Amino acid sequence: MADHRFGRKLRLLTASDYKEVFGKAEFKVSCPQLLILAIKSGYEDSRLGLVIAKKHIRLAVERNRVKRLIRESFRKHQQLLIEMDIVILARSGADRLDNKDFVTLVEKLWQDLIRRQKRLNAR
Repeated sequence: MADHRFGRKLRLLTASDYKEVFGKAEFKVSCPQLLILAIKSGYEDSRLGLVIAKKHIRLAVERNRVKRLIRESFRKHQQLLIEMDIVILARSGADRLDNKDFVTLVEKLWQDLIRRQKRLNAR
């Protein structure tokens, strides 16, 4: 049976982890509802950090839904995102998308990030 948990080794855990991604972002992918920042890391597995501010998504139910959808999408694309630390920031309007539209949007952003990563590795 596959392990579908979002364990400690898949998460950015400390403020210094987040600070490094914010300060040294090699990859930036965005749309009006989300911003993805990423750096190459020294870890075998890619790690994900979420910044879902109450300022942009008021209701806790909506913040939790957004986080759940992002984590699920991350698990699906984890094998393609090689050795990266990734932070996703939610912007205003992310909570207004239904699940299907939100997942489609996140999938498109993952593909953009993977394409940029491959382009950098090809140099």
